[in-house]
Amino acid sequence: MTTAAPLYAEFNGHAATEADLRIPAFAGYGHFTAMQVRGGRVRGLDLHLARLDSANQELFGHGLDGERLRDLVRHALDGAGLRDASTRVYAFLPPDETATTVMVTVRGPAQKSAEPHSLMSVPYARTVPHIKRPGEFGQTYYGRLAARSGFDEALLTAPDGAVTEGAITNIAFWDGTSVVWPAAPSLHGITMALLQQQLPGVGLESARRPVTLDGIGAYRSAFLTNSQGIAPVRRIDDTEFTVDGELMERVALAYGTAPWDTV
Repeated sequence: MTTAAPLYAEFNGHAATEADLRIPAFAGYGHFTAMQVRGGRVRGLDLHLARLDSANQELFGHGLDGERLRDLVRHALDGAGLRDASTRVYAFLPPDETATTVMVTVRGPAQKSAEPHSLMSVPYARTVPHIKRPGEFGQTYYGRLAARSGFDEALLTAPDGAVTEGAITNIAFWDGTSVVWPAAPSLHGITMALLQQQLPGVGLESARRPVTLDGIGAYRSAFLTNSQGIAPVRRIDDTEFTVDGELMERVALAYGTAPWDTV
């Protein structure tokens, strides 16, 4: 993965002030979406906007206007002087206020390493997993624990042994016929959603089925997805997976057919 600093932030369309930054620092209850911008365009922009609107409705009782969000993202990109960027849109409702505060952060573009990843399974399932939100202590804790243990990421599992998601990714398995996404409660990632739409176009079936930790050995291959891209899995704990070059090429082709939307 490649990243670039510095971070630029705007709140409701103006450059962040010290007072603005107190909102995420002291009132961090909120939600966000993360996207990669290239040439002022984003894959699955409508899905990002729908995610923000739906989460805001659930958390704060009112929606977010998509056109306003696009204006705020464009303004922040201009303020940062970037057309290629890693961009996040956060929404908070500060205490005693009725209007949502929107924070847009911009930094240099990032691309997920295509090197095969290793995952350490951990006993953790997120609360309200369908909402993407900041400050997830459990994900951070287990992600760091996995790194200290020599793995690339943590794989979250429910108390019944169900595989849910990676700490910062979705995971898919390949049984030789279908791409299988775990059916357990998890975040429905944008890259995952785009692949579910596009995989049939390259001749790959896509399905959601229960996957358990003690049953992962039945799958030939696996891969991870998030806003930064797609990467194969080579190992989960002591279970080795085949890095299927042909499969990964077809998955990449499917993702490549997802249209880019102008912000």
